[in-house]
Amino acid sequence: MGLINDVKHSRKPLAGFLVIGCAWATCFAQMPAIKAAIGASDATLGTAILLSSMGALAALWFAPLADRLAGRWALPAFACLVGTGMLVAGAATEVVAFTLGMLLAATGSGVVDVLINVRVSEIEARTGRPLMNLNHALYSFTYAGAALMTGALRELGWLPFQVFSALGLVIVVLAWMMLEPQTPPEMETGIPQNADVPQGLVWLAGLLVMVAFLSEASAEGWSALHLERTLGGGAGEGALGPAILGLTMGIGRLAGHGIAHRVSDTVMMVCACVMSAFGLALAGAAPTLWVAYFGFGLGGLGISVLAPLTLALVGRIVPPKARLAAISRASVLGYGAFFLGPPLMGYTSEIFGLRAAFFVISGVLLLACATIVPALSRGVRRQAEIS
Repeated sequence: MGLINDVKHSRKPLAGFLVIGCAWATCFAQMPAIKAAIGASDATLGTAILLSSMGALAALWFAPLADRLAGRWALPAFACLVGTGMLVAGAATEVVAFTLGMLLAATGSGVVDVLINVRVSEIEARTGRPLMNLNHALYSFTYAGAALMTGALRELGWLPFQVFSALGLVIVVLAWMMLEPQTPPEMETGIPQNADVPQGLVWLAGLLVMVAFLSEASAEGWSALHLERTLGGGAGEGALGPAILGLTMGIGRLAGHGIAHRVSDTVMMVCACVMSAFGLALAGAAPTLWVAYFGFGLGGLGISVLAPLTLALVGRIVPPKARLAAISRASVLGYGAFFLGPPLMGYTSEIFGLRAAFFVISGVLLLACATIVPALSRGVRRQAEIS
């Protein structure tokens, strides 16, 4: 009953998580077909995604203004923008059109992402329930299901535009579910001058979110290519990569929801980084599809709790009136992963091979475990002593 009540409390922002999960799973599970349709190399594909990510970065700064101007229509409108961008990308036959579609989708996704995380953080504060991991878990399960469905449709001969058209119908339904009965109370768009906000902690948290997003996006975006091109899998076998990542991330986040009050944030963060680093390295070195699947599964379990745990931490350590600005700021830095990830994976793959690209991401996770996590933990302890 507790789980059902938690879902009921956060059902409006949860629909936003489902939109993002469906959209990006559908996109990444078709990446081999999209890449072939636009005739892009690894480096060109990485550059195109890098350019489109600018929309997400701009959207993160724009999210508070969008919320103030559009009110209860902000989430549905930008969710529909995600679907529109995916349709443009699915119809693309050249890199420029693909980049434009991804730009629209990333812009809509950025606004939706910030607003749903803020909504969940506010519901957490109001109900006293830890809801962030649960919502991110359901996002991951949705991602897994959408990736599997996309793989099945590809096996049946569906083209990217046809798959994205079906996605558009799903997004319209979810957008209607997100519509609030009335405009929510206006949220602060900046940090109040008299607020005791630990700016350093917000930036450290943003760096950790960036590492989490970098690992997650790299594995999700390039796993199908690795499975199909490096290991010779078919379309359905390639789609299993993002699906396994989504499924294991959902399991990990659901487990995190259950043990959030029993295990310290620091212990969970360290375990997350180490497990994910090992899993992605194993996937990169895998001699067979099944070993790669196991590696991606471990990677998904590990990285699953890092971003929601860190965003929830930001929501707790700042004053309520500064919550939107602080989470938006941490998310902006976190979304830097979408600037670093595509060129890092694309150019590393182009020069050293796709296996090496996964080793690099594994190294980044271990570096974060050794530096950012201890620094954030010390800062949170000092902040608690001051408070």
